[in-house]
Amino acid sequence: METIYTPMTSPQPLPVDAGIASGSPVAAPGTVLDLVLRSLDDDQAQEIVTIPLEGKSSVADHMVIASGRSTRQVASMAQKLAERIKQGGFGHVRIEGLPAADWVLIDAGDIVVHLFRPEVRSFYNLERMWAFGDQGAA
Repeated sequence: METIYTPMTSPQPLPVDAGIASGSPVAAPGTVLDLVLRSLDDDQAQEIVTIPLEGKSSVADHMVIASGRSTRQVASMAQKLAERIKQGGFGHVRIEGLPAADWVLIDAGDIVVHLFRPEVRSFYNLERMWAFGDQGAA
């Protein structure tokens, strides 16, 4: 199941496990996922999607996919996100792809974040690849 993140108009906590029907992300307040989603929203990321990976992969619990309008915005979002995760007390993150900034991967332990330029995101279409368990045999 993928969840499309829609920014909230008020600073209230995001619902836990709200699912796709409500249009809200799966994030409990104070978690690294909540911090990631709020950081991307603050940095004006586009088309933020969360995909729960529990039961699909042992790599992480959640995958977050978002787009930036340019390589400069993608790089800036990645650097700010890494700093906010560190300042939030969630430890250091690994960043791959920062020099080109077409596709930047941020490994924050239980959360894996993919930041793309829109053209690169549509080419790789990670949402479709990771939704295999939810879409049945397509």
